[in-house]
Amino acid sequence: MNKIFLIGRLTNDPEVKVTGSTQFAKFTLAVDKRFKKEGEATADFFNCVAFGKRAEVINQYFFKGSKIAVSGEMQSSKYTDKDGNKRTSWEVTIDEFDFCESKRAPEPEQKTDEDGFMEVPDGFDDLPFK
Repeated sequence: MNKIFLIGRLTNDPEVKVTGSTQFAKFTLAVDKRFKKEGEATADFFNCVAFGKRAEVINQYFFKGSKIAVSGEMQSSKYTDKDGNKRTSWEVTIDEFDFCESKRAPEPEQKTDEDGFMEVPDGFDDLPFK
């Protein structure tokens, strides 16, 4: 069985591409190490890819620094680099994902008049004073 579960933060905004009729999103996930030894890196980095609707949602709601939980399969690809060396790359193909933190809603823009007082919207009559 090939199944991997990760919780981490995106290192960059997802990179979205379309090939034919298939949309996919690629991103790198930084996953904190549970036990840290002095002088070692504090995180592992996993290349991830999501297809179709998953790619669309990830692109819409996740950005650099967002925390996400993913599960999927670890896939390997073999290739030869420009110097003729054989290489293997690893990538997580995402089957499922979940939000790990709430998205902060943008602050509503408040208009003020020239004296710096907030403008009362039209039709708003429920004021404690007149």
